[in-house]
Amino acid sequence: MLAPLIHLCVAPERRILWRTLLAALLVVITWLALTPAPPATITTGWDKSNHALAFGTLAFCSAWAVWPRPRQWGWLVLALLAYGIGIEVAQSFLPPREADAMDVLADGVGIALGLAAAWPVAALARQRP
Repeated sequence: MLAPLIHLCVAPERRILWRTLLAALLVVITWLALTPAPPATITTGWDKSNHALAFGTLAFCSAWAVWPRPRQWGWLVLALLAYGIGIEVAQSFLPPREADAMDVLADGVGIALGLAAAWPVAALARQRP
């Protein structure tokens, strides 16, 4: 029953799908983060949950696109946090935007949630013959 999900996430031939999705997410999230007035329709209603959702999705996609082994996820966390910090630095130069350290914290929460969602799939994939 879980075999199709595991195959979708970890099969080498699916990696191009995950990489394409990751690239699209990075473009959209960067645009939303750096545009002076992002569309009001693309929001959860709370800035911090927007960050957590975006970075959770990035973490989940990155796990299958680039770092499929949980041992490598430390690098994934560092890369995504650096991306989040880079966004905050860029926002500090873009009025009416401003940098907020709490946004980076929300990014970190999202990363943790995204990897927590990926962990069971990775564990099941390791158990497969």
